[in-house]
Amino acid sequence: MSFAANYLGHFLLCNLLLEDLKRSASKPARCVILGTVTATVNGAELGGMIPPLAHVGDLEGLEKGMKAPVTMLDGQEFDGAKAYKDSKVCDVMLMKELHRRYHQETGIVFTSLYPGCIAETGLFREHYPLFQSLFPAFHKTVTKAYVSQEEAGKRLAAVVADERYATSGSYYSWGGEAGTGGSGGKEAVENKEKDLDWFMNYGSFRTLSVDEIGGEAADNARCRKLWELSERLVEAN
Repeated sequence: MSFAANYLGHFLLCNLLLEDLKRSASKPARCVILGTVTATVNGAELGGMIPPLAHVGDLEGLEKGMKAPVTMLDGQEFDGAKAYKDSKVCDVMLMKELHRRYHQETGIVFTSLYPGCIAETGLFREHYPLFQSLFPAFHKTVTKAYVSQEEAGKRLAAVVADERYATSGSYYSWGGEAGTGGSGGKEAVENKEKDLDWFMNYGSFRTLSVDEIGGEAADNARCRKLWELSERLVEAN
């Protein structure tokens, strides 16, 4: 279910929208896929080091149809938390493959982003009430990664619409809350605060980085294989 909802549906929707994106009056047309730090693509984020770790392997489980008892992408038994993380790795792999296949030909911009830790959503609605209270507080006070749903929406809007976020194949990541500062990752996006209108609309961008895609998502052959297996599942070819 996690794989279908978080990735496979995205794969099908992107394919169905391609012709409309090619004809879009907005230039460049964009396709933005939401990522998460818990499936970090560069191996450097703390959130990506919390077990169970994302691992899609050689996609053995997907190749076998993910039928019981093989219900995970890497062929292992089901783990709910890992299934979520694996599906988000697949989203970044999808973005990469869309960029490889279509950007040069169509000019469509394909990107992914992590807007920060949106800690107060329905994601943990079935978890213990104490955890639901402590999780946002922890990220507000300790990691400083907390971001409100409103702020996350502004960051998504920036990647969707602003010309400064039109580099296809990029993974944009916010490492902390608006206005707190931060390390900025491997390639910091500089001087956003100097633009007053931008600052008022989107908050401080001192924690924004363009992250290098690493780990399993960096393997082009694996990305192609995921695409081909996904085509088979949704009969999109």
